Amino acid sequence: MPIYSSDSDDAQSPSIPRRLFGREKPLHSLFGGGRAADILLWREKNLSAAILIGSTVIWSLFEVGEYNFITLLCYIFMTTMLILFIWSSGAGIIEWNPPRPITIPESTFRWLFAEINRFLYKFYYISCGQDLKTFFVTIAILWIISGIGNYFSSLNLLYLGFVCVMTLPALYERYQDEVDYLAGRGSRDVKKMYRKIDRRFLNKIPRGPVKDKKKY
Repeated sequence: MPIYSSDSDDAQSPSIPRRLFGREKPLHSLFGGGRAADILLWREKNLSAAILIGSTVIWSLFEVGEYNFITLLCYIFMTTMLILFIWSSGAGIIEWNPPRPITIPESTFRWLFAEINRFLYKFYYISCGQDLKTFFVTIAILWIISGIGNYFSSLNLLYLGFVCVMTLPALYERYQDEVDYLAGRGSRDVKKMYRKIDRRFLNKIPRGPVKDKKKY
């Protein structure tokens, strides 16, 4: 069931659907439309599962096995070097294909830097108080996360965040109609509550006079 794009609750026609966060593009396009999007949305199930299992193994080595990061990193590099050495040495004997170097495409870094700059700009915009509702909601979310951080280590939070990134987009894509409907109802309830708070408290906050812009 779709949710509807309207700030005035049910005044909009139900023929105009609205997705979560007001997105208009499919999730695959929002994630860049490349291989990274295929992995996040589990279009390449074997690779996505391998990444999730690998991160779980690394987390268990740190959290359960209490390995040191530098020690584990050196072991990983040594194991990789031995595998590549045996592979490349045996390629000329048993007619294997030699290993190919691992490279990261430049487009991945361009996309990453663009997302970081977009996040910094949005953070600056919210912090300046241009949108009071978003400002207070962001403060509340950060306060909740800080409270959660008191009960979890940084490693556990990073692993939990990674698991959410690897699972929630795929689950949302599968059940997006139901999630959008519930999110729409919740969004309308929050807007109603915010309008009440705005009428009773925020509108009474004194603000400086607004100067008219000079016309040249």
